[in-house]
Amino acid sequence: MTESTRMVVVKGVDEMKAVSRALRKDGKTIAFVPTMGALHEGHLTLMAEGKKRADVLVASVFVNPAQFGPGEDYKKYTRDTEGDLDKMRRIGVDVAFFPEPGEIYPPGFQTYVEVTELEKPLCGASRPGHFRGVATVVLKLFNIVRPDAALFGKKDYQQLQVIKRMVRDLDLDVEIVGMPVVREASGLAMSSRNAYLSEEQRTRAGALSRALGEIKRKFDGGERNAAALLESGRRVLTDSSAGDIDYLEIRNGDTLEEVKLASPGDVAALAVKVGRARLIDNIEL
Repeated sequence: MTESTRMVVVKGVDEMKAVSRALRKDGKTIAFVPTMGALHEGHLTLMAEGKKRADVLVASVFVNPAQFGPGEDYKKYTRDTEGDLDKMRRIGVDVAFFPEPGEIYPPGFQTYVEVTELEKPLCGASRPGHFRGVATVVLKLFNIVRPDAALFGKKDYQQLQVIKRMVRDLDLDVEIVGMPVVREASGLAMSSRNAYLSEEQRTRAGALSRALGEIKRKFDGGERNAAALLESGRRVLTDSSAGDIDYLEIRNGDTLEEVKLASPGDVAALAVKVGRARLIDNIEL
């Protein structure tokens, strides 16, 4: 374990467990922000909130191979260890956890977690196995860090619902905190994959939040027919040549079941391929 500017940097799983045990023995509460690195303002917002909710803030960086499918960008996914550490120090992270893949998935690993129904729609339909990888690594990280609270961004809305359901179903003793989407000035949801975008693509990608905003505007104006709401959003994406639409759907905010008539608490969600970046976004109605 090394210490730099008061932040402790941990790489080993056993070492992280020991740090957590010592903190809990001292009566400290732990807030946890798991990330895949390439940190941006959205991640830092989660960390700032975590500092308010507990005595100690732990943040992890682990690019999880189990949630990437064949042909996806695991090897090319942005990695910036020194930049991430610098941002963590500036935001006030107490413990930075940087495990290696072989530590999380040792030889012979064969146990996975599935949240069967919530995994199926939206991103799960086009990324089979993705949420199995997410649920598995999050459960492992919870068991290693043993946080009192864990913070996740609502940009990854389906991921948040999967994790909430896993925590309920498996009686995990951790509070899951969902935080609002953090956006760039254009309205584009902050994402590590925004780094893949050219300036022209970034401009086109601004249509994603405008499409969702149009759906919410129509909903707030009294429209409840899901097909009509979705058509208004699809027009914005098409007229802006935003990119290839993977999905644009309205789902129940808790179960993610498809709805024909939208209600307060439902979510409008989309995924659009802009250049080589697959971007997701959503808005709660």
